[in-house]
Amino acid sequence: MADRVGLGWRGELAAAILERLDAIDVLEVIAEDWMHAGRVGQRGLAALARERPVVLHGVTLGLASRHAVDATRLDALARLCGAVRPEAWSEHLAFVRAGGYEIGHLAAPPRSAATVEGALANLRRAAAVVGQVPALENIATLVDPPASTMGEGEWAGRIAGGAGAAMLLDLHNLHANAVNFGHDPVAMLHAFPLQRVRMVHLSGGRWLRAPDGRGRLLDDHLHDVPDPVFDLLERLAACAPQDLTVIIERDGQYPAFDRLLDQVARARAALARGRANRLSRAA
Repeated sequence: MADRVGLGWRGELAAAILERLDAIDVLEVIAEDWMHAGRVGQRGLAALARERPVVLHGVTLGLASRHAVDATRLDALARLCGAVRPEAWSEHLAFVRAGGYEIGHLAAPPRSAATVEGALANLRRAAAVVGQVPALENIATLVDPPASTMGEGEWAGRIAGGAGAAMLLDLHNLHANAVNFGHDPVAMLHAFPLQRVRMVHLSGGRWLRAPDGRGRLLDDHLHDVPDPVFDLLERLAACAPQDLTVIIERDGQYPAFDRLLDQVARARAALARGRANRLSRAA
């Protein structure tokens, strides 16, 4: 296998994706959109997976929590994986519920030994039901998690290492957390377990004005991938020798499809530059 670049499958993009499938290496599908699609829908997704590699991406399991992951959600995901046979699946290092309350979005837990332990227990449950450990994605947060005792990269590395899991490194999330909390994004990149990165997300966002007058970068998946994120992809390709699968995420305000394909091309170019830099340093 070699480096690959693809898109997130969205209904609004489906016709254009199918028409230009030759320009796309891999597709990422939101698992929750298909868990209850019925046999006909899941068979259609399985047919797509025979045309192009498909990875499933979960958004509601809430693995990074001391609360046990919901068994019914795991069962539904296992059935979907059995019907579609994706190449891999992934989930976020986040929680979405606690104490019986659903908060409706991905949230960053305290980065502590307790949440490492909780995440590892949930990952054991997930692997037992689904049959495979997911790739783990870092998330963007507008609030630095209180009661944290370790940095994001170290925390993610302890979970991924303890579970024997691959990382899905979201470079826009990394970039947003760096600029929002005053960190060096390159130093943050190198704090993650880069040897475990197999998949990468690229997306865009917009600036918000906080009540204190400071700007905050919101990861909204509604804008083009910015230049600093492509720069981070190039750096990653220069220091991580393993093959990478890169997915460009877009969840709305869709541009002309050729503009999305331009971003696919830019990602391929960034990977190529990073690989070339790695080779030149080794020479």
